[in-house]
Amino acid sequence: MPSSFMHTAPRLTALAAAALLAGCSFIPTYERPAAPLPAGYTLAGPALAADAPAATAIDWKDYFTDARLQRLVGMALANNRDLRVAMLNVDQARAQFQIRRADQFPTVSALANATRQPNTSGQYANQFQVGVGITAWEIDFFGRIAALKEQALAQYLATDEARKSAQISLVSAVASGWLTLCADEELLDLSRRTLQTREQSLQLTRLRLDNGISSELDYAQALSLAQSARATLAQQQRQRLLDENALVLLLGQALPEDIRASLTSARLEDNSPMQPLPVGLPSDLLTRRPDIRMAEQQLIGANANIGAARAAFFPRIALTAQFGSVSSELSGLFKSGSWAFSLAPQAALPIFDAGRNQANLDAAMVGRDIALAQYEKSIQSAFREVSDALAGLDTLRQEIDAQTALVDANRRSLELADLRYRNGVASHLDLLDAQRSLFGSEQALVAARLQQQLNQVAMYKVLGGGWTQQPQGEEDAPQS
Repeated sequence: MPSSFMHTAPRLTALAAAALLAGCSFIPTYERPAAPLPAGYTLAGPALAADAPAATAIDWKDYFTDARLQRLVGMALANNRDLRVAMLNVDQARAQFQIRRADQFPTVSALANATRQPNTSGQYANQFQVGVGITAWEIDFFGRIAALKEQALAQYLATDEARKSAQISLVSAVASGWLTLCADEELLDLSRRTLQTREQSLQLTRLRLDNGISSELDYAQALSLAQSARATLAQQQRQRLLDENALVLLLGQALPEDIRASLTSARLEDNSPMQPLPVGLPSDLLTRRPDIRMAEQQLIGANANIGAARAAFFPRIALTAQFGSVSSELSGLFKSGSWAFSLAPQAALPIFDAGRNQANLDAAMVGRDIALAQYEKSIQSAFREVSDALAGLDTLRQEIDAQTALVDANRRSLELADLRYRNGVASHLDLLDAQRSLFGSEQALVAARLQQQLNQVAMYKVLGGGWTQQPQGEEDAPQS
């Protein structure tokens, strides 16, 4: 270490502290953009009770109270690979933030060096050095590193919100998959009973044909109806397997045998009702929906990138320093008079870069505009999803009431048509039409009940419920 750089260690510490305090920031002042939302929702029916707890205040276990469904959701939260990737992304974003934060501090390394070289007299001289050093530490006078750190923090927070959004989607997807399986089993049971009835009717028609009471046309029509029921049963069996496969993928493991066995007696109308949720104002979505908060954090990160791009126009000041002991003899290290340090500041000011820095700034400005558009789009999409769920609250209830009355009417029509046919008053075609109408209305009733319960699941999801419980082992957010 040259003696011309000999100084005292406290002066180095004072210089570093002054450099840290001298930093400034070129990050534009962030203000949350005005939300492109109307003042309220258009309700298709009566407004919901305002005193009910908000979706974000209800844990998914309190909303989905069926014990079997709770088991399935718990399995999915523990085993679903998409959620696992979302959680690992959070860990990765946290590490990236910690890297950016570490850039603000010098890296201190232990140094040891020994050289042997000829001097001017032709003899060999030794030099031994031991100490600590700082290599090319950038002093953040103009806030470039601080802006990158703020961008990394925003990215971490956005990734954590993405994890919450993924958990909401997973919980609702498992609930929807379970309800769909219940509907599949109900439709399968309906198709089996319908096929059995039509096969009995076919046998009866064949017997009447053999005895000259019915025509060949009656038999062909009865056969057509039975084959149609058989084809419908095969379609529903295939759909049942596909829906189970989709649920198994969400669970990350096979469907438990006891739960599969319980599906044979499952009925949608027997499921535990889900509690009503207050809708509130559209502006509430800004704080309830993790996907909106994620988009806002991405906007904040894009805003911070502008500060880093602006700081690139100013000099970068780096510091290299060493402090330790130098001696020509190994035994002379750490003795009085052997201590020294060197200090080498360096400044680099961009003069000509072919427009690179300006292009980076332009790209950062456009990136912020893109993030702003994505933020506004996420708000509008959230409003649309809530409005769609609200549209089904009252209308689906009315549809189920009307469909239930239709099933009762068609069942009574079938009884009368069968009675009239047996007494020779009505034709066989009238009986077949009554059977088709009853089967179709019963299927439509199951579909309407499924749609109503799926709409309740969607309402819980779009209002931001389902993420109040943090995954086990989740760490707190890093401090900036």
